[in-house]
Amino acid sequence: MASGIAQLAQDLRARKTTATQLALAALARARARADLNAFITLDENAALAAAQRAEAALAAGSAPVLTGIPFVHKDIFCTNGIRTTCASRMLENFVPPYDAAVVEKLSAGDAVPIGKANMDEFAMGSSNENSYFGAVRNPWDATRVPGGSSGGSAAAVASGIVPFATGTDTGGSVRQPAAFCGITGLKPTYGRVSRYGMIAYASSLDCAGVLARSAADCAQVLAALAGHDVRDATSVERMVDDYVAALSTTPQGIKIGVVREYFGAGVEAGVGAAVQAALRHYEKLGATLLDISLAHAALAIPAYYVIAPAEASSNLARYDGVRYGHRCADPQALEDLYTRSRGEGFGAEVKRRILVGTYALSAGYYDAYYLRAQRARRLIAHDFGEAFTQVDLIAGPTAPTVAFKLGEKTSDPLAMYAADVNTVAVNLAGLPAISIPAGFSDGLPVGLQLIAPAFAESRLLAAAHRFQLATDWHTREPPA
Repeated sequence: MASGIAQLAQDLRARKTTATQLALAALARARARADLNAFITLDENAALAAAQRAEAALAAGSAPVLTGIPFVHKDIFCTNGIRTTCASRMLENFVPPYDAAVVEKLSAGDAVPIGKANMDEFAMGSSNENSYFGAVRNPWDATRVPGGSSGGSAAAVASGIVPFATGTDTGGSVRQPAAFCGITGLKPTYGRVSRYGMIAYASSLDCAGVLARSAADCAQVLAALAGHDVRDATSVERMVDDYVAALSTTPQGIKIGVVREYFGAGVEAGVGAAVQAALRHYEKLGATLLDISLAHAALAIPAYYVIAPAEASSNLARYDGVRYGHRCADPQALEDLYTRSRGEGFGAEVKRRILVGTYALSAGYYDAYYLRAQRARRLIAHDFGEAFTQVDLIAGPTAPTVAFKLGEKTSDPLAMYAADVNTVAVNLAGLPAISIPAGFSDGLPVGLQLIAPAFAESRLLAAAHRFQLATDWHTREPPA
Protein backbone atom coordinates (compact mmCIF):
# COMPACT_ATOMS: atom_id res chain seq x y z
CA MET A 1 0.00 0.00 0.00
CA ALA A 2 2.14 2.86 -1.30
CA SER A 3 -0.69 5.40 -1.14
CA GLY A 4 -0.56 7.90 1.71
CA ILE A 5 -3.37 8.75 4.09
CA ALA A 6 -4.55 11.80 2.12
CA GLN A 7 -4.83 9.81 -1.13
CA LEU A 8 -6.68 6.95 0.54
CA ALA A 9 -9.04 9.40 2.22
CA GLN A 10 -9.72 11.02 -1.14
CA ASP A 11 -10.38 7.63 -2.76
CA LEU A 12 -12.82 6.71 0.01
CA ARG A 13 -14.77 9.94 -0.43
CA ALA A 14 -14.79 9.57 -4.20
CA ARG A 15 -16.22 6.02 -3.78
CA LYS A 16 -13.23 4.54 -5.63
CA THR A 17 -12.92 2.07 -2.77
CA THR A 18 -14.57 1.29 0.55
CA ALA A 19 -13.32 0.93 4.09
CA THR A 20 -14.21 -2.76 3.98
CA GLN A 21 -12.19 -3.30 0.82
CA LEU A 22 -9.19 -1.50 2.33
CA ALA A 23 -9.44 -3.56 5.54
CA LEU A 24 -9.71 -6.87 3.68
CA ALA A 25 -6.78 -5.94 1.46
CA ALA A 26 -4.64 -5.02 4.48
CA LEU A 27 -5.51 -8.29 6.21
CA ALA A 28 -4.64 -10.22 3.05
CA ARG A 29 -1.27 -8.46 2.82
CA ALA A 30 -0.59 -9.19 6.49
CA ARG A 31 -1.23 -12.90 5.95
CA ALA A 32 0.85 -12.92 2.78
CA ARG A 33 3.78 -11.44 4.70
CA ALA A 34 3.53 -13.79 7.66
CA ASP A 35 7.25 -14.43 7.14
CA LEU A 36 7.97 -11.02 8.74
CA ASN A 37 6.25 -12.07 12.00
CA ALA A 38 5.09 -8.45 12.32
CA PHE A 39 1.81 -9.29 14.08
CA ILE A 40 0.86 -10.93 17.35
CA THR A 41 -2.89 -10.69 16.72
CA LEU A 42 -4.91 -10.18 13.54
CA ASP A 43 -8.61 -9.55 14.22
CA GLU A 44 -10.69 -9.69 11.06
CA ASN A 45 -14.03 -9.45 12.88
CA ALA A 46 -13.05 -6.29 14.75
CA ALA A 47 -11.54 -4.79 11.59
CA LEU A 48 -14.66 -5.39 9.51
CA ALA A 49 -16.92 -4.04 12.25
CA ALA A 50 -14.78 -0.88 12.40
CA ALA A 51 -14.86 -0.63 8.61
CA GLN A 52 -18.67 -0.75 8.60
CA ARG A 53 -18.80 2.06 11.16
CA ALA A 54 -16.38 4.03 8.99
CA GLU A 55 -18.56 3.55 5.93
CA ALA A 56 -21.59 4.85 7.85
CA ALA A 57 -19.59 7.90 8.93
CA LEU A 58 -18.40 8.52 5.37
CA ALA A 59 -21.96 8.24 4.09
CA ALA A 60 -23.05 10.85 6.65
CA GLY A 61 -20.52 13.24 5.12
CA SER A 62 -18.77 14.55 8.23
CA ALA A 63 -16.00 12.00 8.72
CA PRO A 64 -12.46 13.05 9.78
CA VAL A 65 -9.52 12.29 7.50
CA LEU A 66 -8.53 8.97 9.15
CA THR A 67 -12.01 7.48 8.73
CA GLY A 68 -11.77 4.12 6.99
CA ILE A 69 -7.95 4.05 6.93
CA PRO A 70 -6.52 0.66 8.03
CA PHE A 71 -3.67 0.65 10.56
CA VAL A 72 -2.13 -1.45 13.31
CA HIS A 73 -1.60 -0.81 17.04
CA LYS A 74 1.61 -1.77 18.77
CA ASP A 75 0.64 -4.51 21.22
CA ILE A 76 1.41 -2.28 24.19
CA PHE A 77 -1.85 -0.30 24.00
CA CYS A 78 -4.79 -1.78 25.90
CA THR A 79 -7.69 -2.67 23.61
CA ASN A 80 -11.06 -3.50 25.10
CA GLY A 81 -11.94 -7.12 24.38
CA ILE A 82 -8.80 -7.78 22.28
CA ARG A 83 -5.74 -9.56 23.62
CA THR A 84 -2.94 -7.19 24.68
CA THR A 85 0.28 -9.09 25.41
CA CYS A 86 3.16 -6.61 25.41
CA ALA A 87 4.93 -9.48 23.59
CA SER A 88 5.36 -11.27 26.93
CA ARG A 89 4.37 -14.65 28.27
CA MET A 90 3.37 -12.73 31.39
CA LEU A 91 0.43 -11.18 29.50
CA GLU A 92 -0.05 -13.84 26.82
CA ASN A 93 -3.77 -14.21 27.57
CA PHE A 94 -4.56 -10.77 29.00
CA VAL A 95 -7.71 -9.16 27.54
CA PRO A 96 -8.17 -5.60 28.87
CA PRO A 97 -11.60 -4.32 29.91
CA TYR A 98 -10.91 -0.82 28.54
CA ASP A 99 -9.18 1.08 25.72
CA ALA A 100 -6.01 3.13 25.95
CA ALA A 101 -6.39 6.84 25.17
CA VAL A 102 -4.57 6.38 21.85
CA VAL A 103 -6.99 3.58 20.94
CA GLU A 104 -9.98 5.71 21.94
CA LYS A 105 -8.90 8.65 19.82
CA LEU A 106 -8.29 6.66 16.66
CA SER A 107 -11.54 4.75 17.21
CA ALA A 108 -13.39 8.06 17.61
CA GLY A 109 -12.10 9.04 14.19
CA ASP A 110 -13.25 5.68 12.74
CA ALA A 111 -9.80 4.55 11.66
CA VAL A 112 -9.75 0.77 11.15
CA PRO A 113 -7.34 -1.33 13.27
CA ILE A 114 -6.56 -4.70 11.73
CA GLY A 115 -4.60 -6.12 14.66
CA LYS A 116 -1.75 -5.77 17.14
CA ALA A 117 1.89 -5.53 16.10
CA ASN A 118 4.79 -7.56 17.48
CA MET A 119 7.37 -5.79 19.65
CA ASP A 120 10.20 -6.30 22.11
CA GLU A 121 8.83 -7.66 25.39
CA PHE A 122 7.54 -4.78 27.52
CA ALA A 123 9.22 -2.46 24.97
CA MET A 124 12.69 -3.47 26.20
CA GLY A 125 14.96 -3.85 23.22
CA SER A 126 16.53 -2.33 20.13
CA SER A 127 16.02 -5.16 17.66
CA ASN A 128 12.61 -6.80 18.21
CA GLU A 129 14.36 -10.07 19.05
CA ASN A 130 13.08 -10.07 22.65
CA SER A 131 9.47 -10.96 21.86
CA TYR A 132 7.96 -14.09 23.42
CA PHE A 133 6.29 -14.56 20.02
CA GLY A 134 9.54 -14.57 18.08
CA ALA A 135 11.70 -12.03 16.30
CA VAL A 136 10.35 -9.67 13.64
CA ARG A 137 12.25 -9.52 10.33
CA ASN A 138 13.20 -6.46 8.33
CA PRO A 139 11.28 -6.18 5.00
CA TRP A 140 14.44 -4.93 3.26
CA ASP A 141 16.44 -8.01 4.28
CA ALA A 142 14.82 -10.87 6.16
CA THR A 143 18.15 -11.81 7.74
CA ARG A 144 18.25 -8.47 9.57
CA VAL A 145 16.39 -6.87 12.45
CA PRO A 146 13.71 -4.22 11.92
CA GLY A 147 14.82 -2.29 15.02
CA GLY A 148 12.97 -2.11 18.30
CA SER A 149 10.94 -2.01 20.26
CA SER A 150 8.29 -0.97 17.70
CA GLY A 151 9.72 -3.32 15.08
CA GLY A 152 6.43 -4.98 14.19
CA SER A 153 4.79 -1.61 13.58
CA ALA A 154 7.72 -0.48 11.41
CA ALA A 155 7.78 -3.71 9.39
CA ALA A 156 4.01 -3.52 8.79
CA VAL A 157 4.30 0.00 7.37
CA ALA A 158 7.53 -0.57 5.41
CA SER A 159 6.15 -3.70 3.74
CA GLY A 160 2.99 -1.87 2.65
CA ILE A 161 0.55 -3.79 4.83
CA VAL A 162 -0.87 -0.59 6.38
CA PRO A 163 -0.20 3.13 5.78
CA PHE A 164 0.48 3.89 9.45
CA ALA A 165 0.94 2.27 12.84
CA THR A 166 1.12 3.34 16.45
CA GLY A 167 4.30 2.80 18.42
CA THR A 168 5.96 3.83 21.64
CA ASP A 169 9.31 5.52 22.15
CA THR A 170 11.11 5.21 25.50
CA GLY A 171 14.66 5.58 24.20
CA GLY A 172 14.25 5.60 20.43
CA SER A 173 11.77 2.77 19.90
CA VAL A 174 9.84 4.62 17.17
CA ARG A 175 12.72 6.45 15.51
CA GLN A 176 15.30 3.65 15.36
CA PRO A 177 13.00 1.05 13.71
CA ALA A 178 11.77 3.77 11.35
CA ALA A 179 15.39 4.34 10.30
CA PHE A 180 16.12 0.63 9.92
CA CYS A 181 12.97 0.07 7.82
CA GLY A 182 13.14 3.20 5.65
CA ILE A 183 10.00 4.95 6.90
CA THR A 184 9.14 8.04 8.97
CA GLY A 185 8.86 7.80 12.76
CA LEU A 186 7.64 10.61 15.02
CA LYS A 187 8.18 10.86 18.77
CA PRO A 188 6.15 13.77 20.21
CA THR A 189 7.04 15.88 23.23
CA TYR A 190 6.62 14.04 26.53
CA GLY A 191 3.08 14.83 27.72
CA ARG A 192 1.73 15.76 24.27
CA VAL A 193 -0.07 12.39 23.80
CA SER A 194 -1.78 10.62 26.69
CA ARG A 195 -0.11 7.54 28.16
CA TYR A 196 -3.38 6.32 29.69
CA GLY A 197 -3.76 2.61 28.92
CA MET A 198 -0.25 2.28 27.52
CA ILE A 199 1.47 -0.51 29.44
CA ALA A 200 4.29 1.15 31.35
CA TYR A 201 8.00 0.48 30.93
CA ALA A 202 9.68 3.68 32.22
CA SER A 203 7.03 6.22 33.12
CA SER A 204 9.15 9.38 32.86
CA LEU A 205 10.39 8.39 29.39
CA ASP A 206 7.56 6.53 27.62
CA CYS A 207 5.86 8.34 24.72
CA ALA A 208 3.24 7.21 22.23
CA GLY A 209 4.39 7.80 18.66
CA VAL A 210 3.55 7.30 15.00
CA LEU A 211 5.17 5.31 12.18
CA ALA A 212 4.17 6.11 8.61
CA ARG A 213 5.60 6.61 5.14
CA SER A 214 5.82 10.39 5.34
CA ALA A 215 5.85 13.38 7.65
CA ALA A 216 2.53 14.45 6.13
CA ASP A 217 0.95 11.16 7.24
CA CYS A 218 2.51 11.52 10.71
CA ALA A 219 0.98 15.01 10.96
CA GLN A 220 -2.49 13.62 10.21
CA VAL A 221 -2.18 10.95 12.89
CA LEU A 222 -0.64 13.25 15.51
CA ALA A 223 -3.51 15.68 14.97
CA ALA A 224 -5.87 12.89 16.02
CA LEU A 225 -3.79 11.78 19.02
CA ALA A 226 -2.55 15.01 20.63
CA GLY A 227 -4.32 16.68 23.52
CA HIS A 228 -4.76 16.81 27.27
CA ASP A 229 -6.13 13.82 29.19
CA VAL A 230 -7.17 14.21 32.83
CA ARG A 231 -6.57 10.48 33.36
CA ASP A 232 -2.83 10.90 32.73
CA ALA A 233 -1.02 12.98 35.34
CA THR A 234 1.85 13.59 32.91
CA SER A 235 -0.43 14.88 30.14
CA VAL A 236 0.14 18.58 29.45
CA GLU A 237 -2.80 20.96 29.17
CA ARG A 238 -1.73 22.99 26.16
CA MET A 239 -3.31 24.07 22.89
CA VAL A 240 -2.80 21.59 20.04
CA ASP A 241 -1.27 23.10 16.91
CA ASP A 242 -2.67 22.58 13.43
CA TYR A 243 0.05 20.17 12.37
CA VAL A 244 -1.34 19.65 8.87
CA ALA A 245 -1.58 23.36 8.08
CA ALA A 246 1.96 23.86 9.39
CA LEU A 247 3.33 21.54 6.70
CA SER A 248 3.28 24.45 4.22
CA THR A 249 6.02 26.27 6.17
CA THR A 250 9.29 26.43 4.22
CA PRO A 251 12.76 25.80 5.73
CA GLN A 252 14.06 29.07 4.23
CA GLY A 253 16.25 30.71 6.88
CA ILE A 254 15.90 27.88 9.41
CA LYS A 255 19.03 27.09 11.40
CA ILE A 256 19.92 23.41 11.82
CA GLY A 257 22.51 22.43 14.39
CA VAL A 258 24.60 19.44 13.31
CA VAL A 259 25.79 17.62 16.45
CA ARG A 260 29.44 16.64 16.09
CA GLU A 261 29.13 13.96 18.80
CA TYR A 262 26.48 12.18 16.69
CA PHE A 263 29.08 11.54 13.97
CA GLY A 264 31.72 10.10 16.29
CA ALA A 265 33.19 6.65 16.73
CA GLY A 266 30.80 3.84 15.90
CA VAL A 267 28.98 5.64 13.08
CA GLU A 268 29.33 3.65 9.88
CA ALA A 269 30.90 5.56 7.00
CA GLY A 270 27.93 4.95 4.71
CA VAL A 271 25.47 6.17 7.34
CA GLY A 272 27.46 9.34 7.99
CA ALA A 273 27.79 10.06 4.28
CA ALA A 274 24.06 9.62 3.61
CA VAL A 275 23.11 11.92 6.50
CA GLN A 276 25.64 14.58 5.46
CA ALA A 277 24.25 14.47 1.91
CA ALA A 278 20.72 14.93 3.29
CA LEU A 279 21.86 17.91 5.33
CA ARG A 280 23.45 19.48 2.25
CA HIS A 281 20.05 19.11 0.60
CA TYR A 282 18.59 21.18 3.42
CA GLU A 283 21.10 23.89 2.53
CA LYS A 284 19.75 23.87 -1.02
CA LEU A 285 16.28 24.39 0.44
CA GLY A 286 17.47 27.52 2.24
CA ALA A 287 18.48 26.18 5.65
CA THR A 288 21.69 27.18 7.42
CA LEU A 289 23.82 24.43 8.95
CA LEU A 290 25.73 25.15 12.14
CA ASP A 291 28.25 22.87 13.83
CA ILE A 292 27.22 22.40 17.48
CA SER A 293 28.26 20.31 20.45
CA LEU A 294 26.14 18.60 23.11
CA ALA A 295 28.82 18.44 25.77
CA HIS A 296 27.21 15.72 27.87
CA ALA A 297 26.08 13.47 25.01
CA ALA A 298 28.34 10.67 26.25
CA LEU A 299 26.32 10.51 29.48
CA ALA A 300 23.06 9.69 27.71
CA ILE A 301 23.48 5.90 27.44
CA PRO A 302 24.72 5.33 31.03
CA ALA A 303 22.07 7.69 32.47
CA TYR A 304 19.29 6.10 30.45
CA TYR A 305 20.27 2.54 31.34
CA VAL A 306 20.09 3.40 35.03
CA ILE A 307 16.88 5.45 34.99
CA ALA A 308 14.85 3.26 32.62
CA PRO A 309 15.58 -0.06 34.40
CA ALA A 310 14.95 1.58 37.78
CA GLU A 311 11.50 2.71 36.67
CA ALA A 312 10.88 -0.66 35.02
CA SER A 313 11.69 -2.53 38.22
CA SER A 314 8.98 -0.52 39.94
CA ASN A 315 6.39 -0.70 37.14
CA LEU A 316 6.78 -4.44 36.60
CA ALA A 317 6.46 -5.29 40.30
CA ARG A 318 2.70 -5.49 39.74
CA TYR A 319 3.07 -8.74 37.77
CA ASP A 320 3.17 -11.17 40.67
CA GLY A 321 0.92 -14.02 39.62
CA VAL A 322 -1.86 -12.90 41.94
CA ARG A 323 -4.04 -10.29 40.27
CA TYR A 324 -3.60 -10.92 36.55
CA GLY A 325 -1.00 -12.17 34.12
CA HIS A 326 0.88 -15.46 34.09
CA ARG A 327 0.51 -17.67 37.17
CA CYS A 328 2.70 -20.71 37.73
CA ALA A 329 1.12 -24.13 38.16
CA ASP A 330 0.61 -25.59 41.63
CA PRO A 331 2.47 -23.03 43.76
CA GLN A 332 3.62 -24.49 47.08
CA ALA A 333 3.65 -21.22 48.99
CA LEU A 334 3.34 -17.46 48.40
CA GLU A 335 7.06 -17.01 47.79
CA ASP A 336 7.01 -19.92 45.35
CA LEU A 337 4.05 -18.32 43.56
CA TYR A 338 5.88 -15.00 43.17
CA THR A 339 9.21 -16.53 42.20
CA ARG A 340 8.02 -19.03 39.62
CA SER A 341 5.32 -16.80 38.12
CA ARG A 342 7.79 -14.00 37.49
CA GLY A 343 10.59 -16.37 36.48
CA GLU A 344 8.38 -18.11 33.91
CA GLY A 345 6.52 -15.01 32.76
CA PHE A 346 9.41 -12.65 32.00
CA GLY A 347 12.05 -13.10 29.31
CA ALA A 348 15.80 -12.71 29.75
CA GLU A 349 16.10 -9.02 28.81
CA VAL A 350 13.20 -8.00 31.05
CA LYS A 351 14.75 -9.90 33.96
CA ARG A 352 18.10 -8.25 33.28
CA ARG A 353 16.60 -4.75 33.42
CA ILE A 354 14.53 -5.50 36.52
CA LEU A 355 17.68 -6.70 38.30
CA VAL A 356 19.71 -3.68 37.19
CA GLY A 357 16.95 -1.30 38.22
CA THR A 358 16.38 -2.94 41.59
CA TYR A 359 20.11 -2.80 42.30
CA ALA A 360 20.29 0.90 41.36
CA LEU A 361 17.42 1.70 43.73
CA SER A 362 18.64 -0.43 46.62
CA ALA A 363 19.87 0.97 49.92
CA GLY A 364 23.45 2.15 49.61
CA TYR A 365 23.36 2.45 45.81
CA TYR A 366 20.54 4.94 45.20
CA ASP A 367 22.83 7.96 45.58
CA ALA A 368 25.68 6.35 43.69
CA TYR A 369 23.63 5.37 40.65
CA TYR A 370 20.04 6.60 40.36
CA LEU A 371 20.60 10.06 41.81
CA ARG A 372 23.72 10.62 39.71
CA ALA A 373 21.86 9.46 36.60
CA GLN A 374 19.13 12.03 37.27
CA ARG A 375 21.77 14.73 37.64
CA ALA A 376 23.24 13.69 34.30
CA ARG A 377 19.74 13.89 32.85
CA ARG A 378 19.49 17.52 33.90
CA LEU A 379 22.83 18.30 32.28
CA ILE A 380 21.69 16.67 29.03
CA ALA A 381 18.44 18.66 29.04
CA HIS A 382 20.43 21.84 29.74
CA ASP A 383 22.68 21.15 26.73
CA PHE A 384 19.64 20.94 24.48
CA GLY A 385 18.22 24.14 25.95
CA GLU A 386 21.47 26.00 25.29
CA ALA A 387 21.64 24.64 21.74
CA PHE A 388 18.13 25.82 20.97
CA THR A 389 19.13 29.41 21.75
CA GLN A 390 21.33 29.17 18.62
CA VAL A 391 19.43 26.86 16.28
CA ASP A 392 15.86 25.92 15.37
CA LEU A 393 16.44 22.20 14.90
CA ILE A 394 19.15 19.69 15.80
CA ALA A 395 20.21 16.97 13.36
CA GLY A 396 22.27 13.81 13.11
CA PRO A 397 22.00 10.13 12.19
CA THR A 398 19.09 8.38 13.87
CA ALA A 399 21.20 5.26 14.41
CA PRO A 400 24.95 4.80 14.00
CA THR A 401 24.51 1.78 11.70
CA VAL A 402 22.04 0.30 9.28
CA ALA A 403 19.95 -2.67 10.40
CA PHE A 404 22.21 -5.37 11.80
CA LYS A 405 21.91 -9.12 11.39
CA LEU A 406 19.48 -11.16 13.47
CA GLY A 407 21.42 -12.64 16.39
CA GLU A 408 24.42 -10.38 15.83
CA LYS A 409 24.14 -8.56 19.16
CA THR A 410 21.95 -10.80 21.31
CA SER A 411 24.94 -12.17 23.22
CA ASP A 412 26.32 -8.69 23.97
CA PRO A 413 23.74 -6.49 25.73
CA LEU A 414 26.12 -3.50 25.87
CA ALA A 415 26.59 -3.57 22.10
CA MET A 416 22.81 -3.74 21.72
CA TYR A 417 22.33 -0.76 24.03
CA ALA A 418 24.84 1.24 21.96
CA ALA A 419 22.38 1.12 19.05
CA ASP A 420 20.40 3.78 20.96
CA VAL A 421 23.33 6.18 21.34
CA ASN A 422 21.76 8.97 19.24
CA THR A 423 18.17 8.59 20.42
CA VAL A 424 18.00 8.17 24.21
CA ALA A 425 19.01 11.75 25.03
CA VAL A 426 15.82 13.03 23.40
CA ASN A 427 13.71 10.98 25.82
CA LEU A 428 15.79 12.08 28.81
CA ALA A 429 15.07 15.70 27.83
CA GLY A 430 11.41 15.06 26.89
CA LEU A 431 11.79 16.60 23.42
CA PRO A 432 10.04 15.83 20.11
CA ALA A 433 12.05 14.18 17.34
CA ILE A 434 11.50 12.57 13.97
CA SER A 435 13.43 10.07 11.85
CA ILE A 436 13.07 10.42 8.09
CA PRO A 437 14.56 8.29 5.30
CA ALA A 438 17.76 9.94 4.06
CA GLY A 439 19.37 7.46 1.70
CA PHE A 440 20.92 4.01 1.69
CA SER A 441 24.13 2.34 2.79
CA ASP A 442 24.97 -1.13 1.49
CA GLY A 443 21.44 -1.34 0.10
CA LEU A 444 19.79 -0.69 3.48
CA PRO A 445 17.88 2.41 4.62
CA VAL A 446 19.52 5.24 6.59
CA GLY A 447 17.57 7.59 8.86
CA LEU A 448 18.11 11.30 9.51
CA GLN A 449 17.00 12.43 12.97
CA LEU A 450 15.66 15.95 13.52
CA ILE A 451 15.07 17.21 17.07
CA ALA A 452 13.02 20.27 18.04
CA PRO A 453 12.31 22.22 21.25
CA ALA A 454 9.44 21.02 23.43
CA PHE A 455 6.03 21.26 21.75
CA ALA A 456 7.55 22.39 18.42
CA GLU A 457 6.18 19.39 16.52
CA SER A 458 4.84 21.74 13.81
CA ARG A 459 8.36 23.00 13.07
CA LEU A 460 9.69 19.45 13.05
CA LEU A 461 7.00 18.08 10.73
CA ALA A 462 7.25 21.05 8.35
CA ALA A 463 11.02 20.65 7.97
CA ALA A 464 10.68 16.91 7.37
CA HIS A 465 7.84 17.45 4.89
CA ARG A 466 9.75 19.98 2.79
CA PHE A 467 12.68 17.56 2.57
CA GLN A 468 10.33 14.79 1.46
CA LEU A 469 8.76 17.01 -1.19
CA ALA A 470 12.24 17.51 -2.66
CA THR A 471 13.46 13.89 -2.34
CA ASP A 472 12.04 10.43 -2.89
CA TRP A 473 13.80 8.37 -0.20
CA HIS A 474 10.53 7.97 1.73
CA THR A 475 8.80 6.52 -1.34
CA ARG A 476 11.29 3.68 -1.81
CA GLU A 477 9.82 0.26 -1.07
CA PRO A 478 11.55 -3.00 -0.16
CA PRO A 479 11.60 -5.74 -2.79
CA ALA A 480 8.42 -7.78 -2.88
